[in-house]
Formats: sequence, C-alpha cells, structure tokens
Amino acid sequence: MHHRTTPARLLTALAVTGLMLTGCGANATPAGSGTAGAEAANASTATEAMARIVTTYDGGIKVLDAASFEVLGDFPMEGFNRVNAAGDGRHVVIATAEGFKVLDTGAWTEGGKHYAQDPAMTDISFPASKPGHVVRHHGKTILFSDGTGEVTVFESDDLADGQPKTETHKAAEAHHGVAVELANGELVLTLGNDKERPGIIVFDKDGKEITRNEDCPGVHGEAAAADEAVVIGCQTGVLIYSNGGITKLESPTEYGRIGNQAGSEESAVTLGDYKQEKDAELERPEQISLINTKTKQLTLVDLGTSYSFRSLARGPHGEALVLGTDGALHVIDPDTAAVTKSIPVVAPWEEPLEWQEARPTIFVNNHTAYVTDPSTKTIHALDIEAGKIISTGTLDITPNELTGVSG
Repeated sequence: MHHRTTPARLLTALAVTGLMLTGCGANATPAGSGTAGAEAANASTATEAMARIVTTYDGGIKVLDAASFEVLGDFPMEGFNRVNAAGDGRHVVIATAEGFKVLDTGAWTEGGKHYAQDPAMTDISFPASKPGHVVRHHGKTILFSDGTGEVTVFESDDLADGQPKTETHKAAEAHHGVAVELANGELVLTLGNDKERPGIIVFDKDGKEITRNEDCPGVHGEAAAADEAVVIGCQTGVLIYSNGGITKLESPTEYGRIGNQAGSEESAVTLGDYKQEKDAELERPEQISLINTKTKQLTLVDLGTSYSFRSLARGPHGEALVLGTDGALHVIDPDTAAVTKSIPVVAPWEEPLEWQEARPTIFVNNHTAYVTDPSTKTIHALDIEAGKIISTGTLDITPNELTGVSG
C-alpha cells in the first residue's frame, strides 16, 4: 500500500537499514514561535547580519556567536543528536530519538534590518522514527524518516511563524534514504528495500513516475549542483539527474564508493569522497571525486592525506574544500581539479573508528570556513580566499557536529 498527503505521490519501495539515533528531547524549556514582526519589536538590531555557529557535544548543543565564539545558548540534550541548518538563515533542525526538533538561533534579517535575540528551543517538531537526512533546496527543507520512509517537505522561511504547513509522502517500506524536491515540483528519491539499495526514482509534481535507474548499488548521499543537477552516490560511481534524464557515471575502479558529497549552486561540479576497499573496517581514503554534471565526467584527485565524511565543504565561489587528517584545509579548483592552496589549521589527526565520535569538522558560511578541533576544544575561523586563520575560540566542551546560520 502507498500512503500520501497533499500533493499526491506514488512512491515505490525505498529501503536500507537506517542509522539508529539514541538521543532524547531537550531539557531546555521550549519557546513558542510568534510572528516575525512581533519578535522584531522585542529584539536588538545591528548594522549587519549576525552569523551564528551551532555545535553538538556529549550532553547537549551550544549556540555561538560566529565572530567572537561567545556562548549565546546552551541546550542540554541526552544521546547522540545531529544538526543541520534549516535553510532560512536562522533555524537549525536537530535529529533526535523522537524526531526532528527546531532550534531558533535568535538571529535573522527582516525588511532589510538585522535582528538578534537569545537562542531558544522552539516548540516546532516533526515526529519521526530514526530521523535521517535533512536536505535544503530552492527554499524548501526536506526531512527523511529512516524508520518509516516518510518524506516531509516545507517552505524553510515558514519556520519563523511557527509549525509550518507540510507536504508528506510515504514509501511502501521503511528505508534509510534521501529525497530532493526540485523547483518544478519533481521529487528525486533513493530506491531500494531492506536487502539492497539499487538506485533512484523520479516523480513529477503530480506523482507520476518520470524515470528511474537501478544501476547504483549501495545508493547513498546527495548533492545539488548548478542548474539543479542532482547527484546521488553509488558503490560503483554516481547517478546524475538533470533535464528529465538520469546518467550513470562509472567509477574508474571495480569498487569505487561515493557516499558523501557537497554541492554548490556556483558550480556544475559536485565534490565527493572515494573509497575502494569494499571490506575495510574503516577505509581512510586519500582521493576525492569531482563529478561534472555538464560534461558527465568523474575525476579523481590525489590529496596525499586522508579525510573523513565531515571533511567536505564548498567555498563561496564553488571551491571544493577538504579538511585533511594532515591538519590542513585543502582548496581545490573544481574545474581544473588542481589543489590551489593548503591552509594549516589543526594538528594532524586520525579518523576514529566510530562515526559518531568527535573529529575535526568543517562548516562554511559565506567566505569563512569554521573548523573544530576536539583534541584542544577549540574552533577556528578561516578566511578561505586569504588562506589564513582569522580567529580562534576555546570551548568548555568537546565539539562534535557543526553547522551554522547566516543570520
């Protein structure tokens, strides 16, 4: 049976085993969400937008001023919780054991004016079993529930007014997957079941299947490039969906898994990891992949250092950024595949065996890259174009996951 709410979507079975999250709800008192205008009347103003950084730690989540690294809010939360920017420049979505919760960082822009108030945990929530991927695309936020296969879509800016109206789509079977809704209403989803993950399927805005491709074993991860080209990773390359069609790019090695990616609207090229050891307990790859969605070419780049799944990011002009275990941030021209600079940031480190464990992590906001160093409980801000650290903050916790908002 297929289940749907508005608008109609007929989803085929999409499935893989989900990643269990063991967190539970915040202890902070939830704050209600009033209208943006009413909030502005009670908030302080500034001459420019106030970016904020959000980091998880063992026991909670902290909100930091992105310039001074002053702690603006601390929200105790048990378990392992994941954070993603909601896409409106203000809110952050938290994946907890009960589902998706929404944190208001307290900084936003309205009518050309910039406002700030204390961060607060809102009463906005999206119950979900094994909440998974959070995708931001074309003004919408797309949530994926691994435990039920349910996809929830809403306008990112609607979070300012409280619980947003949503579109909900549900697959026939529970699965760990990802969904992307395009500007024209098309929906791109992973395809599979609890035994295998063979590819993707695409629906039009009315729920009619447009196309599918099942030549993508181990499908995982997504990234959007310029002109809304969507790239989905496989154990044997990638699938590119653009202009109504799917193209498979094969890995240059027999096993070449691309499971984590970073895209940019400024570039037709997506940045991906690249793993070749199928049976490794934890492979520490030293190559990254560049997928050109225009020319349909896959290029590998030797970095000379390994990295983790939290090492990939994009710069303001589409630069490919990789935080290496050598402690440097490597900047790659996505069009030429050349490493243009390597910026020393932290001491050399080794990726831990458990994916939930803290390790140096990168988040980019406009022209600034933020990098955490759990070993020293520090966070660094880097000017990407100047190639240097511009400020460093010391924390009283060990930072783990990292995201932020522009304000």
